[in-house]
Amino acid sequence: MGIHVITSDEIKKRLWDGANELRGSMNASQYMDYMLGLMFYKFLSDKTLDQVRATEMLHDLTEAELLEHYERLYKKYQEKYIELIRQPLGYYIPPEYLYQRWMKDINEGRFELQIVTDSLNNFERTIASNQNPDDFENLFSSLDLTNQALGKDLNTRSKNIKSLIALFADLNMVALQKSDILGDAYEYLIGMFAMESGKKAGEFYTPRQVSEVLAQVVASSGPIASIYDPAVGSGSLLLTVKQHLSQQAQKELMYYGQEKNTATYNLTRMNLLLHGVRPEKMTVRNADTLAQDWPEDPERPNEACQFDAIVMNPPYSLKNWNSEGLTLSDPRFSFVGAMPPDSVGDYAFLLHGLYHLGQQGTMAIVLPHGVLFRGGAEGTIRKRLIDKNYIDAVIGLPSNLFTNTGIPVCVIVLKKNRSLGEPILIIDASQYFVKVKTQNILQDKDIARIIETYTNRIETESYSHLASLEEIKQNDYNLNIPRYVEPTETEIPHHVDGHLYGGIPKEDFNRLPIIMSIAQDIVKNHLSEVREGFYKVENIDSLQTEVLQSPTIETERKTLEAHINTFVKKYWNILKSVSSETNLADLKAAMLDDAKNLFADIPWVDSYEAYQVVAELWHQKLATDLEIIAGNDFYDAAIMTEPHMVTKGSGKTKRVEQDGVIGRLIPNDLIEHFLFSEERDKLDSYQADLDSLEAELSELIEAAKEEASDEYYALNDLLKRDDDDEVKDAFDAARVNKTLKKLAKNDESFELVKKTYNLLERIKKLKKSIKDDRKSLDEKVYARFETLTHEEIDQLMWNKWFGTITNDIGKILEAPVLKELDILSMLNERYSDTLQSIDLEINNLEKSLEEMMKELVLE
Repeated sequence: MGIHVITSDEIKKRLWDGANELRGSMNASQYMDYMLGLMFYKFLSDKTLDQVRATEMLHDLTEAELLEHYERLYKKYQEKYIELIRQPLGYYIPPEYLYQRWMKDINEGRFELQIVTDSLNNFERTIASNQNPDDFENLFSSLDLTNQALGKDLNTRSKNIKSLIALFADLNMVALQKSDILGDAYEYLIGMFAMESGKKAGEFYTPRQVSEVLAQVVASSGPIASIYDPAVGSGSLLLTVKQHLSQQAQKELMYYGQEKNTATYNLTRMNLLLHGVRPEKMTVRNADTLAQDWPEDPERPNEACQFDAIVMNPPYSLKNWNSEGLTLSDPRFSFVGAMPPDSVGDYAFLLHGLYHLGQQGTMAIVLPHGVLFRGGAEGTIRKRLIDKNYIDAVIGLPSNLFTNTGIPVCVIVLKKNRSLGEPILIIDASQYFVKVKTQNILQDKDIARIIETYTNRIETESYSHLASLEEIKQNDYNLNIPRYVEPTETEIPHHVDGHLYGGIPKEDFNRLPIIMSIAQDIVKNHLSEVREGFYKVENIDSLQTEVLQSPTIETERKTLEAHINTFVKKYWNILKSVSSETNLADLKAAMLDDAKNLFADIPWVDSYEAYQVVAELWHQKLATDLEIIAGNDFYDAAIMTEPHMVTKGSGKTKRVEQDGVIGRLIPNDLIEHFLFSEERDKLDSYQADLDSLEAELSELIEAAKEEASDEYYALNDLLKRDDDDEVKDAFDAARVNKTLKKLAKNDESFELVKKTYNLLERIKKLKKSIKDDRKSLDEKVYARFETLTHEEIDQLMWNKWFGTITNDIGKILEAPVLKELDILSMLNERYSDTLQSIDLEINNLEKSLEEMMKELVLE
């Protein structure tokens, strides 16, 4: 039997569900401080006990035994022993203040809220005596346990905090950190709280997809040993850059950040530490970035530190940013010879970052589009940045990406080592997104398109353009994206002659380049010339079928299927063989790259569509499955099950109970589909019969509500009623049965009541059969996990991962063709009603009206 590996998704779901259940009516941004703060304290406590275990080499002790051992050693040796703990960790927690001690008090019924306050205060005191107190100082200053939002009285607050403490009690934070699951979960919670917090989220969170664009831009530009975020928020940008560096670069990376908001500053430090960033590798400051320049180079006083990479998502168009009365004597602004206006702080942040950018470094900053075209002092600054050759690229993103603003934003990329005369790359990615509820989201394919275009400096019609200095000068240094990248014309202009006399204009066929290149003869065979230069499409449905079956499409389809089979065979064996040594990020990147190349030779297909199919496969299945497989043998992992817990009842009777088991890797319904198809088909047949009978019963119920109908007189009294005597959408079965027994066969109501009775009985029997057969099938499936052969596991897992991939990617081949066929059908419809036909219809209607008027007789 395999080892039960807790996955990143399972941790995330558990913690977020717990947060929603426990926080009650408390504001999300408030509750975040408590939840993430206590989660971090659990991490510090686990690290302390883990250090005790390592120091004493007590690998076989349980956590409870280890706590007792630590208590004895601490009592006996005090400061001498504490130094053994403090030196490698940079801090220590005495045994009486450990998170585990809180849990012990809770379990033994003697927990008091004061112990949490005392523990946090003690941590602050012990940290103050360290050589580098800034690493952990005031980390828990936002955790006010007297806050009435936690509860109006001490007992309620104590109860709520106990529930929150229990949420993390069984999580081994040290083990989870080693596998990156802890950091991922923490980042996930920050993101979820951000979405719940709405506008407040802008203070601490950059959406994941925007972080990815910034991070991949700087990571693709050269080696990075140091990184700085002057508006660091939760630290997510710094950590996203880290993910795109090599393992060796990650170990050596130095992190710098500055944050004005104290609670957010604490969040940053916790987030970095939970992601395994050692204290000596991070320097984070709680201060106003614009008010006073920081950081200075420790080896060269009064000189600014410079960094290999700078990423930033500052507050947009910050008003009154210059509260300190800064002037051009500040070196951050003097090098461009102009001060940003006090009313808008966008260029103040940009210039601060640029001042700290190393000569070989790359900076990426998110700002509103106004920085591209506003005049005055901002226009002067923009001109000088362009003349000094600092702006490398401008990337326009979609609107409504952020929870705190719907405005569209752009990413400005800056470098100090650009070649003389090198053009500025302008990318318009504003139309590449998917809408999820009220937010616009950049998909994996959209981010990949941006990064490949930036990295390779590709010009693509209606997407990207390399703007020369001369071209920019002709535009008066205005970098507004539409001046350089014209959006694709999606609307086909109306043709007056076509509307007047009918027929699709010949030039409109030029807007259908795909079908006119791969199936021109087929299209021509379906065209009839209405008059010179104007055509009508005959039998459009037949045309679509013929085009999709054309030799070119068939050849490409077969070639594509062969490529997909090669792709699947290659990665099937690799995925089955993943282990704890496998770099899943590299594996994912390789799969995505290979997926994009599937369409490399098909000119009319967007190759990024296949990229997205495989990206979705990773999001929905592979990421979680491979975490489980990496900790087990593939075949051992495949037969693993876990209890299926369901919530039953409500209110006081609400409870969670086990309802059978579910496969950790193989879904139960997949086993049903492939190994119990007869039983499944029988159940499906029963369900279809039940649906039909219930539809028939619903018709009777509706008819029974219609006054003066036969059903009303026969059945209305047999409907259930609520306390106000209003009829419900159901019959009272007992009353139907009783009434049927009383009625004579020749009674007018007999047949309708009998029909109702029979329907109710058949539904009742069918429901019982479904319930019994469902239970029997479930039990067969549960038992089947233990007897699955390797061949069956291969069949089931192959179908889970790749069962639909040929179809999904095959649709990509046809989609652009179908789109053009739809356009052709629309054009055919557009010009089918001519002026002559409309006049004829009007004349006919007028004649009909005259005839009707003649028939009118006034009395």
